Parts: sequence; C-alpha cells; structure tokens
Amino acid sequence: MQIVINNIKMPVNHKIEDVLLAAQEFVRQQCIYADNFYIYRQSIDARHKKSIKYIYSVAAEVNNGAKILPNSNLQIISQNDEIKVESKKMFKKRPVVVGMGPCGLFTAYILTLSGNPPLIIERGGMVEERVKSVEEFWNSGKLNTESNVQFGEGGAGTFSDGKLNTGIKDKRQRFILKTFVRFGAPNDILYKSKPHIGTDKLRNVLINMRKYLLDNGCEIQFNTTLTSLKMRNGKVSEIELNNDKVIECDKLFLSIGHSSRDTYEMLYKAGVKIEAKPFAAGVRIEHKQEFISRSQYGVEWKSLPLADYKLVYNGKDRSCYSFCMCPGGYVVNASSEDERLVVNGMSDYKRDAENANSALVVSVRPEDFETNSPLAGIEFQRKYESMAFKLGGSDFSAPVQLAKDFLTGKKSSQLESVNPSFTGKTVLSDLRSCLPKFISVTLSEGLRYFDNKIKGFASGGAIMTGVEMRTSAPVKIARDSNFESVGIQGLYPAGEGAGYAGGIISAALDGIRVALAAIESCNTGY
Repeated sequence: MQIVINNIKMPVNHKIEDVLLAAQEFVRQQCIYADNFYIYRQSIDARHKKSIKYIYSVAAEVNNGAKILPNSNLQIISQNDEIKVESKKMFKKRPVVVGMGPCGLFTAYILTLSGNPPLIIERGGMVEERVKSVEEFWNSGKLNTESNVQFGEGGAGTFSDGKLNTGIKDKRQRFILKTFVRFGAPNDILYKSKPHIGTDKLRNVLINMRKYLLDNGCEIQFNTTLTSLKMRNGKVSEIELNNDKVIECDKLFLSIGHSSRDTYEMLYKAGVKIEAKPFAAGVRIEHKQEFISRSQYGVEWKSLPLADYKLVYNGKDRSCYSFCMCPGGYVVNASSEDERLVVNGMSDYKRDAENANSALVVSVRPEDFETNSPLAGIEFQRKYESMAFKLGGSDFSAPVQLAKDFLTGKKSSQLESVNPSFTGKTVLSDLRSCLPKFISVTLSEGLRYFDNKIKGFASGGAIMTGVEMRTSAPVKIARDSNFESVGIQGLYPAGEGAGYAGGIISAALDGIRVALAAIESCNTGY
C-alpha cells in the first residue's frame, strides 16, 4: 500500500534529502512504519514574493495492514493508474490508426498491448526527416505541405514546449507520464506540477516509441495520407491511401491533427457528421524571460526555475487569455499551407532561450464565421492566415508589432528591448491589418488589463507576432457513447483533430479511451 505525505514546505534553497527527511519525520510522529520514500509532487508557491516556498508531496510504502487515518496531510493513494489489457488477437481485420500525434501513438500503443498491433499511417515524415524539412523551411521559406510543424511523427506537439499538464482529472495521466519516461523522457515529469519534455527530448521519445511499436508487430507507413473513406451498411469497409491504394478496413481510428483541413473536407463529403466548433485566435507576445521571472518571483528569481504566467481577461462579450506559454522559448513558423502564415511557440527542455512567449488569444464562435457550413471555421482561419502572409511580404516573413503600438493603432517603426525570436524573417507591421476587428478590440482590452497584473506587460519593448490561429480544431467530429462516429460503426474519431482534446496529455488520454472502447466492443461481441 502507498501513502502520500502532503504540504511539505521548503525554502527556495534546499536539498531533496531535506524533503525526504521531513516526510520520514512526519510518519514517525504518526507512529507509521514506511520505507521507499520518493518525491511524488513538486510545486512552487509564489503568492508572497518575500516568502516563496517549494511545496512537496512525498510517497512511501506501508504494509497493507497498517492503520492509516487519512487527512489533508496524509493520503492513501491508489495504484490503479496502470492500464491492463489482455493480449489476444480479437479484431477480424487489422485495425488502422490515422496519425502519429499523441492520440494516434497511444491508440496504437494500447492496441499493441492488447495483441492487435495496427497499421499506422502518417501523412508526414518520421521525426528525423521531419526536423530537416522544418529547419529547411525556416531557413529558406520553402514549405513542405505534407511534412511540417503540423504534420509528421509526433504531431504538432513535436515542435512545441512539450507541456504535459492538463486540467483533466484522470488517473491514467500517470500511465502516460510513465510511458514517456519508459521511452526516454526525464523522470521529473512524474512529479513536477507543470511537467514538460521540451521539443528536443520529445523527439528521442518518439524514436524509441516507434521502435517499440515496430518491434511488436505494428506497420508504419509515413508520407501516407488518408484520401477516401467508404462505408457499407453503416460500417467502415474500405479506405484509400494517397489517392491510389485501397485496403479493407473495419476499425479505423481517426487521430488526425487540428490542421488536417483536406481530411475534414473529405470526411464531410463522405457523410461523416461534423459540427462547427469554437476556438481562439490572436497573436504571440514576447518579453525578456528575465522580465517575466522578476515580475513573478521578485528578488529570488535567479534561484528558481523560469517563471511562466496564466492570464485571463473576461470582457463584456469576449474573453482574452494567454495560452501555451513557453518560458525561455521561440516563436516558430507553424504554416502548413502555401501562402498562409501561422505561428506557434516552442522551447527545448532547458528552456534557455532569451525570451518568453505566449499566445494571446480571443474566443472565436461559430456565429463569427461567414457561412453556416460545418467547415466555415477552416475558412475563417485561412482568411486571416492569408492576410498575415501578405502583410509579412508574401515570403513567409512574419508581421510583428510592439504591443504599445498595437494599443495606439500605429505601425511599429523600430524594435526596442525585445528582439523577435521568430524562426525566420520578420517585418514591422500593424497587426490589426490581419486580424478581425473583434479580436483586435478584445486583445487591446486584454493587454491593458494584463498590464495592471504584470506591470510593463504591454510596454517595455514587448513584441507581438501574427497570427496564432491553430489553438484547437475549428470542427468537432460527432461521436456516440461507443466513441464511434455517429451513424458509422468502426470509425473512431479522437484527439485534438476530432475536437476532443487540447494538448499532449488530453489527446493521449482520448486515444486510450477509443482504443479501450474498441477492445471492449470486441470482448462483448458488439
């Protein structure tokens, strides 16, 4: 049996040995015999800058017969975060997983553990090739529309901060974290309150996970796109790959990313039920990381990990909020279509770059779209990505503007203390020219509000880069209680691209859910 000792407070400068000794002393005072102590959770309480504390939880083993009286500082924890599936061949035909982002990877992983290794198709390249094509794009402006920041092994998360925190309460999160560690992720993701892998270490995890899947019977086809889907009697029957090869399929796990616009169009024409969905859009804002750390931690900033922030402004009609904040990171060109520019944030595990960046986005609703089509959100995104591309000079240079100039509505004429970290060229511009008015207005209100929360947030040389449009999918693929597409048996839409996730962990969790649902349907004869 395991217990967790909570609320162990430590000064900024401390040793892990001090934490474990404090936990041991606590259980001794409770007359509990325990051993095998280890760090279970770590966070920082920076509410009072003059008295910043680390807050720890420590886990330990006790005998199953031990009498434990749980309270706020002592808990018994369940060890059922593992996922156990019986390994036996149960599917009549080999299942097919579309996409190798976190959702598709964990779908494939669970299916493989169950004894049913799938065929995995990925429109982009394997991570080693993908990194080369992305870096070539950033250096030359020559875009590979099939293998880029959005498409390829690992999904969009491969070129991100690799954040692993989520607001979803599901014990299987720890299974995901343990799996990442098994395949090479840093062990600290198991206990940090805001775990992240970083784009550099995530790539090695992907390579190791791919090797495991191949060694255990999976087949992986890179540079392969799902181009057609056929149904018979309300069931998936065939799929077409690369407008050429047709294969039989009765279990199709649709783990596409939120940028698979041509796939959405194909599915809609095939009769798959798709609904328009809200998302958010805006810009990336950059500050010196030192400025953010000083503002969050005060004089202790050098002794603490790089600070982040989470800001929300609720206006009369819209919300503006920070999203996907990357301490010590870069703003990257995340385009996936010719003549359309979109940006995102990325950082390495060490987060040792000069700037901090975050998306600053405004809520977008289906009523903001120009038509009632379920795919109208895609056209909304394309419209403003095209405008950003032209504003940057039509060569994938990014338009940038000082935050203070954005507030006054004038084009920036020169940079100040913050240099753009963008992976490419930048052009001083007026970002209002590539954003809808309602976003510009709410963004301005949000900037003023955030400047009261973090003094200097909207001044001091802070720079904004446009546009951020891919915060989440603009559509949702409807599914029933069996996790299958409404009215189509054997089609399992899942993850960010299907509208059921918003990050690496939530996407992986959804992939696990659909895989387990399909396994259960076979076990029950459904």
